[in-house]
Amino acid sequence: METILQEWVSLFVRWAHIISAIGWIGSSFYFMWLDSSLKKRKGLPMGTKGDSWSVHGGGFYHVVKYEVAPDEMPEALKWFKWESYSTWLTGFTMMFVTYYWSASGLLIDKSVLDLSEGQAIAASMASLAIAWVFYDQLCKSFLRQWPVAVFAVLFVAIVAASWGFQHVFSARAAWLHTGAIIATMMTGNVFFVIIPNSKVLVADLIAGRTPKAEFGEIAKLRSTHNNYLTLPVILMMISNHYPMTYSHPYAWVMVAMALVIGAVVRIFYNRHEAGVHGFAVQWQWPLVAVMAVGMVAFSMWRPDQKVVAVDPVRAMEIVTTRCAVCHSATPSSDMFEEAPAGVMFDTLEQIRAHSGKMIAQAVLANTMPLGNITEITPEERQILGAWLRDGAPAE
Repeated sequence: METILQEWVSLFVRWAHIISAIGWIGSSFYFMWLDSSLKKRKGLPMGTKGDSWSVHGGGFYHVVKYEVAPDEMPEALKWFKWESYSTWLTGFTMMFVTYYWSASGLLIDKSVLDLSEGQAIAASMASLAIAWVFYDQLCKSFLRQWPVAVFAVLFVAIVAASWGFQHVFSARAAWLHTGAIIATMMTGNVFFVIIPNSKVLVADLIAGRTPKAEFGEIAKLRSTHNNYLTLPVILMMISNHYPMTYSHPYAWVMVAMALVIGAVVRIFYNRHEAGVHGFAVQWQWPLVAVMAVGMVAFSMWRPDQKVVAVDPVRAMEIVTTRCAVCHSATPSSDMFEEAPAGVMFDTLEQIRAHSGKMIAQAVLANTMPLGNITEITPEERQILGAWLRDGAPAE
């Protein structure tokens, strides 16, 4: 009963998270496009940066952006903040439901680090706070005068964090936490910097003071950081269901590639939407294609992969003692009342039907068994893999 309840809660929270993320990403990309599309024309009000015309849904829209702020406070002002807040809140709730509620199965891998549930959850939450403090101080450091240098340091820090997570959490949780710390930085930008700075500008308008441009410039810089970090975060969240990404012994290299690919794609769109032509918008996609192929090739290289003889008797024993404890018509594990996702390994036919997933999650990755509760060994994974790749012969 508890398992079914957890699955329903997880589904609804995931649904809410995706809906919120769509809203946040959509508004973020729209305003980046809007900034790029602005044109300085004759007849615009004093103090404006430019305007942009667009058509959508059968109607025309005319948007004007001010260099700092208008002369007086408008009657109605739309704030874009809850898209970000709700995305982070639902994301953290999903982490609680998926990883904290089942910490022993998904968050902890005792073959990586023998942690208690409390220790693992504390380490997870602390990593989010530490990531934000580090990033915020980096943006306020002397390097802020060189935005490219800030991003370079941030890139190294994220990759280093990914490497560190691999030595603390399960492979899947390590990959997810890399995306989570980036998402925390992004929402922190909105909550602690972008919205407060915008409120300072509004307060100056209401008080009749001349707003200071520096507050808007700082907020714009943080918004630009969010723009370049969005695509890597999306990849890390959705690829959490694809073991070939997070299960690699050097998954932090995959993180580095994802960061570069995401940033390069956004460079293309940002320049293209600004009306830039020529080589400036021609080099991105070839580079992305090469790096994507590189990710695929790198994922196939396994330094820990060994060639072992096919042993049907031993392999079947491994399935029975390590896998069928949960994946059976009558699970003996206290964690499940029925086979997870309806997948059972009671017969050879059932095993062969799911051999691809078994190789992906129990051989190439350490995702299964959950939290390695049946204590399958690396040698047993190799034996199981050799047997499954040979078609799972009976003898």
